[in-house]
Amino acid sequence: MASNELKQRLTQNPSTTMNNKKRNIGVGRKRDKRMAMAKRGFKSLAIAVFLPLSLTLLSIYLGSSLHTQQHAHYDDYDDGVVVPSTRPFWFTPSWVLHLMCLASSFLMGISAWMVWADGGFHTNPVALLLYLAQILFTLLWDPLVFGLGATRVGLMVCLGLFGALSGCMHVFRQLNSVAGDFTKPCLACAAFLSVVNVKLLFV
Repeated sequence: MASNELKQRLTQNPSTTMNNKKRNIGVGRKRDKRMAMAKRGFKSLAIAVFLPLSLTLLSIYLGSSLHTQQHAHYDDYDDGVVVPSTRPFWFTPSWVLHLMCLASSFLMGISAWMVWADGGFHTNPVALLLYLAQILFTLLWDPLVFGLGATRVGLMVCLGLFGALSGCMHVFRQLNSVAGDFTKPCLACAAFLSVVNVKLLFV
């Protein structure tokens, strides 16, 4: 029995052996292509997240470095200088606001990357315009409100940010449902910034 199997192996058709080798080479090439695509995907994801995060950090730094009267009022609320009865329970420290903005930028970066990976920015350029608009509004708010004390303009920026994020959620959801869901916490963050901004108008 064993000798028969050995004879079959020895007398195996050379063309079959060649086909097996080609198949193995094809599998190896597919694996290499997948690895290359995964590396490119990781690089593009890193850029999509790092770029808005770094710009948001720069915006926060600019807003904090220009220490205006408005920022001082907010710090008074923050540090407990203002009487607790006049300070709303939801009035968060400034570092919490900054963390919320960073988290929003992070989520929007991932969301935009998902849409880009699905080719959404090519098929629907409005999605890209809305994404860039929300980045612009996010970057403007901190320097305007805390840097220059322009709370009225800051409120308009908040409303623009909320509108851009609403548009992103609607368009992204059509292109990638998960990307659309990722914009919801960012929308909540923009709404909270608007409420804080309204409170600062009367400080």
